[in-house]
Amino acid sequence: MTATATPTSIAPAVHVDGLTKRFGSFTAIDDISFTVKPNKIYGLLGRNGAGKTTIMQLLTGQVFATAGDVQVFGESPVENARVLQNLCFIKESQRYPDDFQPKHVFRSAPWFFENWDAEFAEQLIADFRLPVDRRIKKLSRGQLSAVGVIVGLASRAPLTFFDEPYLGLDAVARQIFYDRLLEDYAEHPRTIILSTHLIDEVANLLEHVIVIDQGRILIDEDAEEMRGSATTVVGQRGAVEQFVAGRDVIHRDGVGGLASVTVSGLSQGDRAQAVAAGLELSPVSLQQLIVRKTNVRATEFEQSA
Repeated sequence: MTATATPTSIAPAVHVDGLTKRFGSFTAIDDISFTVKPNKIYGLLGRNGAGKTTIMQLLTGQVFATAGDVQVFGESPVENARVLQNLCFIKESQRYPDDFQPKHVFRSAPWFFENWDAEFAEQLIADFRLPVDRRIKKLSRGQLSAVGVIVGLASRAPLTFFDEPYLGLDAVARQIFYDRLLEDYAEHPRTIILSTHLIDEVANLLEHVIVIDQGRILIDEDAEEMRGSATTVVGQRGAVEQFVAGRDVIHRDGVGGLASVTVSGLSQGDRAQAVAAGLELSPVSLQQLIVRKTNVRATEFEQSA
């Protein structure tokens, strides 16, 4: 029996094992492994040049792996129509024929996406105030971003990648994108991978976080667990240092006699102890946590290299 790439609610949407990609002497992706569960929103995060786009190109069969294995819906995506028909990859530098107008893009979309919802697309066109009769090359950067966002949302592809296509949108339009994504995802669950460095903006959307740096995975964790995993302790330096002694310290800062230390894994008893010692406790945003953890783990990688 020949396996098919029909998405299921049980099999992983993506499974990567020992994946490496080199461009000449440059290693863009360095022996990474991870799994993407179906019907969840993932954040693929990292600094510019970290390897995020290369990973998505590998997952969508646009480039070939140097080593390792890539499985999308249980099969290799390379030149595999059964897999590719279930994918939608929207990137910031999306290209269209110069003589196209947005309406041509949306009219041709059903040829590529069997779940295409034209009514939803029309709603999004109105939301983003997109001029559908203007030539693509005459659109502003924000309007061009809106074209990609509309295709990505209205495609309702089982696995949808957004590679920062919304950077050209202003703050209001980006919020519209986030709102519509969550609303439609609730009604039509699918696997969505968002690549962005606007972590604070998308933090509430994400269910799982994968952080990559210099081609290596630094963090692969549940977003909700991450949100509650760290606390910043602030107070007199001596009291703070005494409290955090022996704990998992993520970040240290301070001025003069005051110290600010971010630690993970505080229990309710630990928090009560801190308050009794006159220390202030504050939550750590997902962006702050990722930045601080990235700095720590990147240093560890450099030392072990």
